Order: sequence, then C-alpha cells, then structure tokens
Amino acid sequence: MPALTRLGHVVLRVRSLAISVPFYTAVLGLREVARLQGPARDIVGGELAFFSFGSNHHDLALLESPQTRPADPQCAGLAHLALRIGDHIDTLRAFHAHLRGLGVALHHARDHEVSQSLYFLDPDGLLIEVYVDADPALWAARPEAVATVRPLQVAWLV
Repeated sequence: MPALTRLGHVVLRVRSLAISVPFYTAVLGLREVARLQGPARDIVGGELAFFSFGSNHHDLALLESPQTRPADPQCAGLAHLALRIGDHIDTLRAFHAHLRGLGVALHHARDHEVSQSLYFLDPDGLLIEVYVDADPALWAARPEAVATVRPLQVAWLV
C-alpha cells in the first residue's frame, strides 16, 4: 500500500457561510479561493467555500449546513482544528493581540512543550487552536513530549 504523505484538507460543517466566511478570513487570515454553488451543491449537500494558505489549491472548506447543531463535546467527532502560524512565541503574541483587537474571546491557552497554543471558538462553537512550534529538537529527542499539557500564562503574551 502506498504511504500517506500529508493531510490534504479539512471540511467543516457550519450553519452559515455569511457568518463563517468573514470569521475565517478576518480572524484567521485565510484566503477564499472558490465557492461551489448551483446544482453541484446538491451533490455535496450544500454550498461550499474553499480556502487556501497559498501553497495548496485548498486547505480548508466550509460546508453550509443550516441544520447543523453545535457538537456535543462528549461525542465522537472533531475535537478541535489546529492551525500552525509559525515557530516563534512573538508570532503567538501578535496573534493574541489580533484576537483581542477583533473582540474574539480566548477559550484557553496551553503550553504543550513542543508547541504553544491559543484556543478560541468560531461562530458555530468549533474549537480552533492556533499554535507556534517550539524547537523540533525537543520532540525529536523526546517524542513523548507531545503529550505535555500545561496552562500557558496569557499575561506574558501581552
């Protein structure tokens, strides 16, 4: 069997593209590259908006499903979506200021040793993680370090 090489893209169900597209573009800085509308949307079950980080045709898509209800955090399904924004804590500081400037509330912040993360909710209550990676030598020498979860003190991010 050929080996998988990377995650291709993620499709999230959202209640409203009119609400979610501005969030994913303004808050996360994603670029909308296409929409699937018209008769083709009946094939996939709704209108789709496609987003790219720039090096792939699309990395994320949002599928409008007006009947979607917020996920029960105790049920099987997506726990959160993690998006890497860099390798330096200053990048995380700048993103934290960006969130504050847009009035996006921080859900929590974590130090995972191999990365440092900010978590917040999208308009449908999906948990989004934005993180910076620490030195890759940390997890190369100790792969188990990926299981580290400590509170990240937001006060020093300001």
